[in-house]
Amino acid sequence: MNTTNKTLANDSVLASSQSRVTAPITLALSKGRIFDETLPLLKAAGLEVLENPEHSRKLILPTNQPLVRVVLVRASDVPTYVEYGGADVGVTGLDTLIEHGGTGLYQPLDLQIAKCRMSVAVPEGFDYAGAVKQGSRLKVATKYMTIARDFFAQKGVHVDLVKLYGSMELAPLTGLADAIVDLVSSGNTLKANHLIEVEQIMAISSRMVINQAAFKLKQSSIKFLLDAFAQAVNEKAKGE
Repeated sequence: MNTTNKTLANDSVLASSQSRVTAPITLALSKGRIFDETLPLLKAAGLEVLENPEHSRKLILPTNQPLVRVVLVRASDVPTYVEYGGADVGVTGLDTLIEHGGTGLYQPLDLQIAKCRMSVAVPEGFDYAGAVKQGSRLKVATKYMTIARDFFAQKGVHVDLVKLYGSMELAPLTGLADAIVDLVSSGNTLKANHLIEVEQIMAISSRMVINQAAFKLKQSSIKFLLDAFAQAVNEKAKGE
């Protein structure tokens, strides 16, 4: 497609979004990987965020569609903002959603972005399988208390959970914990700290979440966004 045709196509998508988004929509996103990987989905809906969050100190960003704005919040706060109406729609990781509980949220779509996995990791040389088999009580450091608690309970493993908010890899190295439960992408951080991944708990990707009341009141506008996201996800899957 030449430049002129691309411009016409983009103008057509924007015109479609302007005609179909008829109610104000606030979209909650977190900075970083989720924000970056949501941008192509927004583009599929004819939406473009007009300011770069890495260069702006603003927490509310405008888009090229006057009725749509983006609010930047902590990743762990996205479900809460959507649940209580601070935002109509949000994009959040499955891990965050499980820890939140998902109350008051409509969860219609797995966006297949920000993919990683939730895993158990231990120091090199630690006999995790042997400890589990012998019924040893393990001390596990994690930010994801619900996921870790449910996982080990299902396995019948006795654990003491230690809640941490960052630098999870440090816990086994200082003797604070025997193991950690954390998100793993490439695994390079584990390797750099002489930790090994011993069990994968679940695959993680980001979901679209919608405030249930907002979906009733702004159904047409939000459904347009949902359908555009879904089409973009399907097109991407076909190309993989």
